[in-house]
Amino acid sequence: MAISRDDVVTWIKNYAQVINENNEMLTDLDREIGDADHGANMNRGFKAVMTKLPASEDKDIGTVLKSVAMTLLSTVGGAGGPLYSTIFMEAGKVIGPKMEIGLADWYTALQAAATGVANRGKALPNDKTMLDALYPAVDALKRAVDENLPIPEALQVSAEAAHAGMLATIPLVAHKGRASYLGERSAGHQDPGATSTFLLLDTAAKAWADC
Repeated sequence: MAISRDDVVTWIKNYAQVINENNEMLTDLDREIGDADHGANMNRGFKAVMTKLPASEDKDIGTVLKSVAMTLLSTVGGAGGPLYSTIFMEAGKVIGPKMEIGLADWYTALQAAATGVANRGKALPNDKTMLDALYPAVDALKRAVDENLPIPEALQVSAEAAHAGMLATIPLVAHKGRASYLGERSAGHQDPGATSTFLLLDTAAKAWADC
């Protein structure tokens, strides 16, 4: 089985809905250690994505992802815009003109996305950022590829790893972004970027459960 272009479009549409439903929760998390705008910014960005998606949803996967990236870059404020744009842009570059992808393709794309985010944000593991959810998800996906797991099982394992990484941000002290200004006071709060990253991968697992 494979993940088709239409599956990717479904994932993006579903994530826009998930962000809308979790807008207030993400903003509440950001209120504790940030600017209280992560949910609102992401929701605005993915509403714009939904407006522009029809112009590219009949193209190849790389084009679809790059279109999402450019829309997010121009509409999402704060650090989230460039970072989420990087996820979609780097994944789109790796996948390119394919109309369907396998699990190994998705791993390579997600790995490139994580590397791009790390380079852009200059963040390391345990800095209390979205990478603390993204890196474990990539590692879990690599193991799933090596074990030749079916796509649905592999994506579920990856999402579960992202969830564990998200929760692991709670005791961490932030070293990057607005939260780092709080120093030790940032400990005890779940990182909003790691949370929206988990939601991104969890939505993929659910959207592609039949692949």
